[in-house]
Amino acid sequence: MKKPLIISFAVLSLVTVAFISINGIAGKWSGTLTGPDDFKAIFNYTLKNDNGTLTGFAQSPSNSPYDISDGKVKGDSLSFSIVVDNGDKIINTGRYYPVGDSISLNSVFMGATLHGTLKRVADK
Repeated sequence: MKKPLIISFAVLSLVTVAFISINGIAGKWSGTLTGPDDFKAIFNYTLKNDNGTLTGFAQSPSNSPYDISDGKVKGDSLSFSIVVDNGDKIINTGRYYPVGDSISLNSVFMGATLHGTLKRVADK
C-alpha cells in the first residue's frame, strides 16, 4: 500500500521539478507587500536564474531599480537580498508555485516583515 504512494509522490516531484525548470521563475513579477499596521508597498521584480544563482533587480514605483544580490534558487525555494540607498539590507525568502504561476515572498527590512504574492507580468 505504501509503495504505490511513494512511487506516485516521486513521479509528481519529478514532474514538478521538470515544470519549474521549463517555465521557471525567470521573468518579470509584480505584487504588493503588506507589513505591520497595514503598510503596503508595490514592488516590481525582474528575475534571472542561472543554474541556481538568482540575479536581477527590484523596483518600487517611486525608486530607481535595486540590484538583487546573494540570490539562490533551490527547487521551488528562493532567497535574495537588496541593499537600499542608506546601506540597509532587505532579506527576501520565498517559494515559487508553478501551478498558478506565483511567488509567495517574505521581506524583512529594519526588523519588520512584509509578505505578499507576486504574479508574473506578461511581456508586451
